[in-house]
Amino acid sequence: MSETQKSPTADELSQDDLLKRLAGHGTTDDDLDTWASVAATQPEAETAGGVVEPEAPEGEATPPVEQRVDQKLDLLLNRINQLRVGGAPSATGAPSVPLTKDSNTFVPLEPSSWGQAQVTEAEVEELCMKYLLACGCATGVEVADQAKLPFKLIEGLLRQLKADQLLYYRGTATMGDYQYQLTDMGRERARRYADHCTYFGSAPVSLSDYIDSVTLQSLTNQHPSSEDLHNAFSDLLLDKRMLNRLGPAINSGRGLFLYGAPGNGKTSIAERVTGAFGPYIWIPRAIGVDGEIIRLYDPSNHYQAPLERGEGLINEDRIDRRWIRVRRPTIVAGGELTMSALEVTLNSATGISEAPLQLKSNCGTLVIDDFGRQRMSTDELLNRWIVPLEKRYDFLNLPNGKKVQVPFDQLIIFSTNLEPKDLVDDAFLRRIPYKIDVSDPSEQDFRELFKMLAPKMGFAYSDEAIDYLIKTHYRPVNRPFRCCQPRDLLLQIRNFCHYQNQPLEITHENLDFAVANYFAIM
Repeated sequence: MSETQKSPTADELSQDDLLKRLAGHGTTDDDLDTWASVAATQPEAETAGGVVEPEAPEGEATPPVEQRVDQKLDLLLNRINQLRVGGAPSATGAPSVPLTKDSNTFVPLEPSSWGQAQVTEAEVEELCMKYLLACGCATGVEVADQAKLPFKLIEGLLRQLKADQLLYYRGTATMGDYQYQLTDMGRERARRYADHCTYFGSAPVSLSDYIDSVTLQSLTNQHPSSEDLHNAFSDLLLDKRMLNRLGPAINSGRGLFLYGAPGNGKTSIAERVTGAFGPYIWIPRAIGVDGEIIRLYDPSNHYQAPLERGEGLINEDRIDRRWIRVRRPTIVAGGELTMSALEVTLNSATGISEAPLQLKSNCGTLVIDDFGRQRMSTDELLNRWIVPLEKRYDFLNLPNGKKVQVPFDQLIIFSTNLEPKDLVDDAFLRRIPYKIDVSDPSEQDFRELFKMLAPKMGFAYSDEAIDYLIKTHYRPVNRPFRCCQPRDLLLQIRNFCHYQNQPLEITHENLDFAVANYFAIM
C-alpha cells in the first residue's frame, strides 16, 4: 500500500470516525478492521534503544502504552454509551448509569483510581493475598471479582506483587489474563495478614462515603402519602383513623410507640411501615475505618435487589460492586436483644467486626418488639439511645479503641403490651413524639377479618357460622375481640379438617373444637 493509500491510525481519527467504523460505515474495506485501528496507537518515532514515548507534562511520568490504549477505549465506550442511551458521560469517563423508575438519587459509580475508591493499595493487597492463600490459585478476573474492584486496578497490583516475587504465573487465562499463585514468601506474608484478620471479601468503603450515602437516602427525604400507606398496609385491616395517626408518625422519620393488648397486630404494623418509603437503598458490603473492617451487609437482615442489566454488548451499569442494592431494611429485635448487639462486635477468632443493629437499619426501620421484656433493663437501652434519638447520630467504639461518629437514621418503633409510662420516664417519652394505641377491633372489624381471611385459607365464608361463634363463645363470657383470633381459629379448623380428611368448612362443630383448643387456659 502506498503512503497516499495508508489507513489512518486511531490517533489520527476523530471519535466520530471511530464510531462510524464500529457501526460498519467506513469508506474503505481497510476500515472494517476497527479494533485493529483502535489498537494501532504505537508512536512512529523510534530509536535504536526502543520506542520513544511522547513527552509527558512536566513533573509527571509518561503512562505506559497499554494504559493509553485503555484510556482511549474507555473514552470510546463512553461516547458509544452516550449515543445509545442519550446520557452524558460521567466525570470519571464511565458510562452514565441507566436508572429505573424506582431507583434512588444515590448510585455508587465504579472508581477509576485508588483515590476515587478511597482505599489504599496496601489494604487491597492484604485482601488479594488472603484470598489466594485460601483458594490456592485464581485468575486476575477472579481476584478482582472477589475484591469487587475494577480489573484494571487489580491487574496493576498483581503485576507489582509478581515483581516483588510474592506471586507467580501458574498459567495463562483468557483475554490476556493469568492464573496467579502465591510463592513461599507470599504465603508467609499472607499468613501474617490472616493472623490479624481473616476477612478477604469485598474491599471496604470509606466511612465518609457511607455517611454521604445515608444522607442522600435518608428517611427524612421521604414523605409518604396516604396512598403510600394504603399500599403498604393493603393486606391488613386498618381503619382510616389508625392510618391518619400512623401517617404523620411515619413522615417524621423519628420514633413511635405502638402499645396495646397482645394479638392486635402491633408487630405486623411495625414490619410493614418500611413499605411506605422508597423501596431500595444502596449499602456497602463492608466499611473501612483506620484499618478496621466493619461488615455491614447481613444476608439475614438485608434482602438483595439486583439491578436489571441493560441490553447490548456494553455493560451499562458501571456500578461500584463494593455496594449492594437492597430493599429498605426492616430489622426486628425482640426479647433476645442485649447491649452487645448495639455495639461493634469483634469476633476474636477471625478478627472481623460486625456492625450493630442500628447501623444495619439505617435508612430503614428498627423494631424493638416486646419492649420491656429484653434481657437488659429498659433503663440501659434508653440511656444508650437517648442522645442518638435527639441528635440523629451515634458514637461507636472500635476494637482498636477509637470512637467514631456514625449516622443514626432510622425509624425506631417500640412495640409493647405494657403501658409506656410504666416503662420509661418523661425525658425519654419526649424524644418519642408519637404514641399510638393499637386497640381491640370492633365486632364489625372482627367479622371483616373472617371475611378477608377465609377465602385465602380455602374456606367459604358464612355469616351464620360467625354469628354462632360470637353469640356462643364471646358474648356470654365477655371475651374481647383480638385481630389475631380469626386467623388462629381458622388455622385450628383447617388442621382439624386435614386430620379428619374432611372438606374445609366453618361448621358449628368445628368452631366448638377450635375454641376449646385455643381458649383452653385463656
